[in-house]
Amino acid sequence: MKRMLTIEPLTRESFAPFGDVIDAEGAAHITINQGFAQRCDGQAKVDVASEGGAVNVSLFTAQPRPAPIEIALMERHPLGSQLFAPLQARPWLIVVCGDPRDASSYRAFRATGRQGVNYARNVWHHPLLVLDENSLFLIVDRTGPGNNLEEYELSAAERLSLAP
Repeated sequence: MKRMLTIEPLTRESFAPFGDVIDAEGAAHITINQGFAQRCDGQAKVDVASEGGAVNVSLFTAQPRPAPIEIALMERHPLGSQLFAPLQARPWLIVVCGDPRDASSYRAFRATGRQGVNYARNVWHHPLLVLDENSLFLIVDRTGPGNNLEEYELSAAERLSLAP
């Protein structure tokens, strides 16, 4: 039987070992645009300059996976951070770990549709996990020379499950 991951609420404190949480709720802000907008600076540390990298902004559309979700693949980016910001205010899931071979190092988080994350360089994470319907995300990551993707495919015995 596969180990079932417990899903935690996403907070800045709980996610800190893996990167940044992007969330205007409770964040310090300044009023701009003649008082018609609030700006929350310092939401994430975008890290893409290694080995001549540059910022890449893209859009991903993710599809829901059947429940229970099987955690079979983890990935990391050794040359840069990777930021995911939902554009449709739909909740989504995040799975990270310290070592993909160590089941005890895995953590799962539920993000509100108003929260994004920035995975720090070299953080193992699962590809996008959305709930209920296709969801659009803004991505800020690295483009440029060098291999910025490492994948680890879990063996059948190593796989974990997630029940949203």
